[in-house]
Amino acid sequence: MADLSEIVKAYDVRGVVPDQWDESLAELFGAAFVRVTDASAIVVGHDMRPSSPGLSRAFGRGAARQGADVTEIGLCSTDQLYFASGQLGLPGAMFTASHNPARYNGIKMCRAGALPVGQDSGLAEIRELVESWAESGPPQRGENVSEGTIGERDVLSDYAEHLRTLVDLTSIRPLSVVVDAGNGMGGHTVPTVFEGLPLQLDAMYFDLDGTFPNHEANPLDPKNIVDLQQRVRKTGADIGLAFDGDADRCFVVDEKGDPVPPSAITALVAARELAKSPGSAVIHNLITSWSVPEVVRENGGTPVRTRVGHSFIKAEMARTGAIFGGEHSAHYYFRDFWNADTGMLAALHVLAALGGQQGPLSGLVAEYDRYASSGEINSRVDDQAGRASAVRAAYQDREDVETDELDGLTVTAADWWFNLRASNTEPLLRLNVEARDQATADAVRDEVLAIVRA
Repeated sequence: MADLSEIVKAYDVRGVVPDQWDESLAELFGAAFVRVTDASAIVVGHDMRPSSPGLSRAFGRGAARQGADVTEIGLCSTDQLYFASGQLGLPGAMFTASHNPARYNGIKMCRAGALPVGQDSGLAEIRELVESWAESGPPQRGENVSEGTIGERDVLSDYAEHLRTLVDLTSIRPLSVVVDAGNGMGGHTVPTVFEGLPLQLDAMYFDLDGTFPNHEANPLDPKNIVDLQQRVRKTGADIGLAFDGDADRCFVVDEKGDPVPPSAITALVAARELAKSPGSAVIHNLITSWSVPEVVRENGGTPVRTRVGHSFIKAEMARTGAIFGGEHSAHYYFRDFWNADTGMLAALHVLAALGGQQGPLSGLVAEYDRYASSGEINSRVDDQAGRASAVRAAYQDREDVETDELDGLTVTAADWWFNLRASNTEPLLRLNVEARDQATADAVRDEVLAIVRA
């Protein structure tokens, strides 16, 4: 039996195949998923990794043997699976390891309506069942429960049509768009979503290849957008878009090839969504830029600050009825998309905003990119708690700052702030700094890192 503590994470299942988990374990997860959600039917999809089709089918077999009818939607992005869960009203499972290397795979699970399944919302119970069935396998769900059916359904065109009903791009000026799919699922979804729109598509790495032959499918790492930046500069394109492996995150570069901070995209999309629904709440995590709550207030909305992580964002979306939420990691959440995250819908908003005026993207986003930042800096430490305590001690008695511990340690002064958080999965401390000018941001960064790395 695999050590499930190594592969069952806070929000999903993820590990090396077949070393840490395999199809036999995927079948147990399928059975446990049906038991915990009490589902009579589920929907299952998968990405382009070599192990994904087999793992997905095994999960479906386990679910069907517990009496659930299984709808397989095949190759899809994670937000396409969320669409299917929301549109069909079924619990869902997506087989992907996002941007992790090819030998990894995982399961992102949700209840009907794309409600997340995490440690506090069913994942712990699923793990317990799988562990209890390790020797003898799962018992029958009930005497009168017959095996469920397994069928196929293509929802890609319905997904694309739904997104295009949420953002109108039919009347924008023609735009030249470079898209780097990173050999991930963006290569599957982008052509259908963009079909018929006034967009000249320059496709990079659209071949589905779970070995990621060109670069890692993680656009938040600067080295992975170098090819995109060069193509935008060389061709004179209006914008560049980069998707991660399962295409639920989208990163943007402007016409100069310069990265647009995800906080600026959050602020831009928030302003557009508030124009549709004045007075609504907008969720942002505590390491997005100061510009996000400022723009939300300027556009008549109510900013709501929350912890980092999709389960916290989605919980706050549901609690507040927020119209939109954004994270520094380029995850974007929409009330009109079952509170789930979809990088594709955020990308359509940016394209609509850009194409709805005559200026370049750099000028458009300048209004939303107001401060200097460090980006996220990771420090590998032996004693996370001890080094974090040392930083806390250095600032707790200063009269010119305020501190809070909603998620890690946040220290805020008049002209700067920083957040220091421990990674849940690695011996890392993550530092984010923002200030009114770059010199101050650099000075605060160096001061904190000197303590962290002492």
